Amino acid sequence: MTENTNQSLVQIGRSEKFNARLGMGGSFYGLDHASAQGEADILAAMETALDKGITHFDTASGYGNGYSERLIGRFMAADSSRRERIFLASKFASDDISAQAMIKAIDASRDRLQTDMIDLYYIHWPRTGKDLRPLMEGLETARQQGKIQAIGVSNFSVEQMAQLGEVGRIDAHQLGYNLLWRYDEADIIPYCVENNISVVVYSALAHGILAGKYARELDFVKGDQRWSITLFRDSVWPRIYEALEDFKALAEQTGYPLTQLAIQWLLHQRGITSVLVGAKNKAQALANVQALQADIPDSVFNELTALSDQVSQYIPDEGNPFGYHP
Repeated sequence: MTENTNQSLVQIGRSEKFNARLGMGGSFYGLDHASAQGEADILAAMETALDKGITHFDTASGYGNGYSERLIGRFMAADSSRRERIFLASKFASDDISAQAMIKAIDASRDRLQTDMIDLYYIHWPRTGKDLRPLMEGLETARQQGKIQAIGVSNFSVEQMAQLGEVGRIDAHQLGYNLLWRYDEADIIPYCVENNISVVVYSALAHGILAGKYARELDFVKGDQRWSITLFRDSVWPRIYEALEDFKALAEQTGYPLTQLAIQWLLHQRGITSVLVGAKNKAQALANVQALQADIPDSVFNELTALSDQVSQYIPDEGNPFGYHP
């Protein structure tokens, strides 16, 4: 067994803050915003995560049209010591490719988050065929003004990152990566390693698939965003479900929950700095912490990789897990 580095602390970009390698994802997908209980459960999850040493909190202006940022802002405002401990990341996507639009978005995020400075701010999605350098110029201006400390991109190609690198410094790249989606291993993750860009992973559990949430027959309602996700498509899902059964069998054989195996596998992959996992209640937050702390033999990771290799040939490369190219 190799040295267990999943519990080590890491820096993202040049931040002075050191964080656990697991982060709190803030998309809160499927939350009923009108439910006081649902909101209370998420606030309890955030408190539990922070109390257990999870200090990297990730959100975006587009999550619930600003709801996620406002909720995290309220959470930090309730106890002034929380903001000092939290490494706060947010992001923005727009068709307005201008420095002014980026600075305006950062100011709006700061207002919703009730903070003067955001530790890391991402361009959420690139725009196909567009010159994105004005956005980077806006981010660099905001950095110079002390509004943000680090700059990130999310779902960018190597070519798009290289373009931005002409006018600024990218500190982090947030990308979809898991046992069922590994295409970024080919070029994007190596590029980040070579250029000292921290890699932050979202969709660690493959949209809940690796948490065993779904039956063989999917029953999402019409218009559910998940229908558009590559792994749920009719031509792909049967293969994914078969692979899931194999992953479940390995989890049962080894005695580790599949969610722990999936998270730990990511933490053992080359170039991965931090893994984001959501939690909608205290129990889920505690389970995430336990996944970070588990000590799993290398032989299990080798078996996970082998199973992943088998199913990967049936998953089309569409650039990102959503096949989304604005």
